[in-house]
Amino acid sequence: MASAAPVLTLPSVCPLDCPDACSLEVRVEGDRVVEVGGTRVNPVTDGFICAKVRRMPEHVHGPRRVRYPGIREGRKGEGRFRRVSWDEALSLVAGRLSELSRSGQGERILPFYYGGSNGYISHESADVRLFTRLKALRLARTVCAAPSASAVLGLYGKMPGIALPDYELAKLIVLWGVNPSVSGIHLVPYVLEAKKRGAKLVVVDPRRTRLAEHADLHLALRPGTDLPVALSVIRWLFENGHTDEDFLARHTTGAGELRRRAARWSFEEAARESGAPAADIESFARLYAASSPAALRCGWGLERNRNGGSAVAAVLALPAVAGKFGVRAGGYTMSNSKAWDLEARSASGELPPEGLATREVNMNVLGRELLAKGPDRVDLLFVYNCNPLSTMPNQRKVREGLSREDLFTVVFDPVMTDTAMYADVVLPATTFLERDEMSRGYGAMVLQAGKAVIPPVGESRPNHEVFAELARRTGVARPEDPETAAEMKDAILAKSPSGARYRRELAEAGIAHAFPGTSGPVQFVDIFPLTNDRKAHLVPEELDREAPGGLYAFRPDPATPELPLALISPATDRTISSMLGELHEAQVPVELSPADARARGISEGDEVRVYNELGEVRCLARINDALREGVALLPKGIWRQNTLSADGPNALAPDTFTDLGAGACFNDARVQVERIERPS
Repeated sequence: MASAAPVLTLPSVCPLDCPDACSLEVRVEGDRVVEVGGTRVNPVTDGFICAKVRRMPEHVHGPRRVRYPGIREGRKGEGRFRRVSWDEALSLVAGRLSELSRSGQGERILPFYYGGSNGYISHESADVRLFTRLKALRLARTVCAAPSASAVLGLYGKMPGIALPDYELAKLIVLWGVNPSVSGIHLVPYVLEAKKRGAKLVVVDPRRTRLAEHADLHLALRPGTDLPVALSVIRWLFENGHTDEDFLARHTTGAGELRRRAARWSFEEAARESGAPAADIESFARLYAASSPAALRCGWGLERNRNGGSAVAAVLALPAVAGKFGVRAGGYTMSNSKAWDLEARSASGELPPEGLATREVNMNVLGRELLAKGPDRVDLLFVYNCNPLSTMPNQRKVREGLSREDLFTVVFDPVMTDTAMYADVVLPATTFLERDEMSRGYGAMVLQAGKAVIPPVGESRPNHEVFAELARRTGVARPEDPETAAEMKDAILAKSPSGARYRRELAEAGIAHAFPGTSGPVQFVDIFPLTNDRKAHLVPEELDREAPGGLYAFRPDPATPELPLALISPATDRTISSMLGELHEAQVPVELSPADARARGISEGDEVRVYNELGEVRCLARINDALREGVALLPKGIWRQNTLSADGPNALAPDTFTDLGAGACFNDARVQVERIERPS
């Protein structure tokens, strides 16, 4: 009898789209991952991880795993593929790429990708080399964080925020548009520890989230109205002597103009727009003025609407106006990716000059682009690190575009996603447990390098190998290009001023710290805005020019009597964007407040249709007393099996743009919900 394979416990790191950057230990039996847990190599991880990543063994070895290259048989959308060799698949793909590029039609090639769940080696390195040299279209990756990034860069430049462990030192914590219980769980213990020490907690969210249950004040705003609420607090701070005039004079520009633009927003006016009681908004303003250190964690929920960029800017202006910087745990946190001086493109090799840049496509209008005709027609779509049919706005247009028989679509993914069902060629990609990787946190300020813990499943291959091979087959590779994971890691570290230190710390401890010897920096003491004058620009000119009507201009709710409900699609504890969605087979209901359900004669478990002018989703109903009236909730990350109509919330989301950064306006979806009557 053959002996059982030994069970090994190996170190790894999680590169997935979460601020925490967990250090992992992985139990491996032979070539199989059997369990994933947390370690304390990254001190923020503290030995525990989220439920999502604990299910990685099912993702790696599950029935939806793509194990071999395949070429489509049958109609698009049926998901039937004939197994072929890598050589046959790559020859077909490289031939199509070369044909378009060499005939001067490179701009009919659209690489479509997102990078949140990938590290430096797997994203924007060898892939950029291939598509840039082929003169393909450029992708504006704006579906998430684009409005927030514009606001942060305009106000503060690339200034890191409060370190997560410092939150336990705060006297006030404000969680605005963020739900760490499902999208960054390692902040939660620091928040609860601060509460034990006497800190106050304010949560701003349309729902009563888990942490809102612990809050001293919960502001349940209508989606899209964060801007007037933040401006009303700014107005009150200025008018009642709660500003730090010395700080504003020495460290900011535009304070007077910000005050002028906030002047129209009384608490009563903000209450009329937001639905939050004026007294509660005033209570928040008084609490914020009186508390120090005051830690503000600004999330991405408030950016997902027509006012998103201005809303983030107004929220992030609060600590400057109220003088909350200059002490540990005082200020704000958004993304701490700015703590790193590393650039994945350092591993891409020599690229054409910027002056030869091709047309840029905003990923939020993928459906429009795929349906365009004439000189801007897309003939080849190459999808990787992304599942656009589940994640992009205006899902019906995206599906219609993917269904084009004259569109050659390649999907390179570890699992058979909803998008892959429409591919002409499917290529099997490795997960992070099957490849070497280097990744940094954007909450926890750590850099980690992980090694593969199992061989690639089936014939799957890592991103960097496939894109390097396609570069060779299309004739755009060069002898000096870094190609192996080690060469790419070396190239990235070599271009960094801190690269030698990172390399040493990674070799010695498996982890490097952006700010060694301390939990993190103190804003306006250890670090300052990376603006041209090292000041915070409260009304930056470039943002003022970009925003319709100017920065901080409020655009009213797009609801109509026919479509009165704001549909929101927040993250859950099941998926990372849409990743891991194949593991969730159950029906996902739309959630309604008790009042909204009663008004429509809807009971728990009823079949309903959620609809607007873009389409409809048929699903079950759930009554949620933690949801404010006027809001419907259908979470993101939904796959075709999760609703009765095989559609998700993005079937109802407009492909319009935010005021800054041309981001996605998911939360501007306005819908009606009605019960489906079944014949008796």
